[in-house]
Amino acid sequence: MKLDRFIRIAIAVAIGLIFIVATGALLFITEAALNVWDRLKAGPPALLYAYVALMLLLAVTALWLIWQLVVRRKASPRRAASSKPLSRGEIESRIREAEASGVDVSAAQSELRELAQRQQHGAIELCFFGEISAGKSSLIKALVPDADVMIDVVGGSTENVKSYRWRTAAGTELLWPAVPGIGGVDGDLSEIATTEAQRSHVVLFVCDGDLTRGEMRSIEALLKFDKPLVLVLNKADRFSVDEQAALMEKLLERIDALGGELSRDQVVAVTAGGEADVVEQRADGSEQTVQRKRPADIGVLVVAINRMLEGDATPLDQRRERAVFQMAASRLADAESRYRQQRAEQIIRSSTRKAVVGAMAAISPGTDLLIQGYVGTTMTRDLGRLYGAAPRDLEIEEFLSLRQSRVGRALPLSLAVAGNGLKAFPGLGTVAGGLVHAVAYGLIFDALGRSLVHTLKRYGELVPDTAAEEFEEGISEHLEAGVRRIAKMALDESGD
Repeated sequence: MKLDRFIRIAIAVAIGLIFIVATGALLFITEAALNVWDRLKAGPPALLYAYVALMLLLAVTALWLIWQLVVRRKASPRRAASSKPLSRGEIESRIREAEASGVDVSAAQSELRELAQRQQHGAIELCFFGEISAGKSSLIKALVPDADVMIDVVGGSTENVKSYRWRTAAGTELLWPAVPGIGGVDGDLSEIATTEAQRSHVVLFVCDGDLTRGEMRSIEALLKFDKPLVLVLNKADRFSVDEQAALMEKLLERIDALGGELSRDQVVAVTAGGEADVVEQRADGSEQTVQRKRPADIGVLVVAINRMLEGDATPLDQRRERAVFQMAASRLADAESRYRQQRAEQIIRSSTRKAVVGAMAAISPGTDLLIQGYVGTTMTRDLGRLYGAAPRDLEIEEFLSLRQSRVGRALPLSLAVAGNGLKAFPGLGTVAGGLVHAVAYGLIFDALGRSLVHTLKRYGELVPDTAAEEFEEGISEHLEAGVRRIAKMALDESGD
């Protein structure tokens, strides 16, 4: 009890002393500030304004430095590219920059060449698009009776792209690409159909009932490309008039839910015709099944197409251009991603090798830390540039410092894994401790680089604490995966 009383008295005395010191400091600062203020007021106004401006500048600078050093930035995933339509100049500039960096831009360039060839021809392209067996080929046959289109009762009869010509009453030349149906077993055919739809001026989306999930996803993708749509309900003769009206209203609601805007005359119900099995009764009372032709009823579709093509075709050309530019940008982004992945592997492999060599070449305690710091800084800066980030020296230093605190916990595990890994090589069951240490550092740098890549891909910038957490969470996985490869690297270096 006496000890407790003594502690409380000591705390009270400390508080009293702090109060006295704080009061004295406040009085001193106040007196100094008032003296300075009086002198500034007595002087020319320009001196007063300059002094106040300088003090504000110093205060803002101090607050900014404190913010940079103390406040952690919250990591947020990389934002999607702007939805603003790309122009021809912008996509061509991006292609040139990527090509100068070593990216394979052939896929993106191919899209632009394909667009130029189609523009030179000058026809309006309307693409029938939909799931297999929806009746796309039958509709083309009904619209263009002389077209050579194979129609089969087996779903998915169209396996490549064929274009059929048609000229409207106004003299406009149309091309009808017959594309494979989506939703089949072969995913490549769906890719062909989607690509052709994006290259066309207008998409005629064919369904034979309420939209499936796959059809909803396809329409959503087409809407993102700003494709003009006509929704065609085929095989409408299977429904009564009331059922047709209810179904078409439901289709409009589906499109509205996806963010699309279709007028009622852009949703049409048609019958492509073809043949149907009919049961007939013979004179003797028996029944037989015969095939009879069903008349096509596509007048409303022809009206809808003509209405979309009325007036100047320039807006359709412009929307088709924007869709192709987006597709070229997507091809370019895929190529850039592959290039970055390959280049990142090279940077990580080179940095890991340098870390191994540095650990083996260290001649005095602490030397290896200097070497690893230099290698880590260089790797972080190189990977940042590769992914379009420009990490500041302060961020790199903070990241490597956080990484170093986690390496302290990872190093024992690395040493154990490295030792076990080296035992897999004949005659090295009792390998030198320095080699094990070098392999451990190589494993750590391999994990470090891969964690950096993961963070840069996700956030688009170096966020030190987030990157360090990624490193710590993934280190065990990286160690186990890379031990044999890095152990062999260390042995190759030791043998040189």
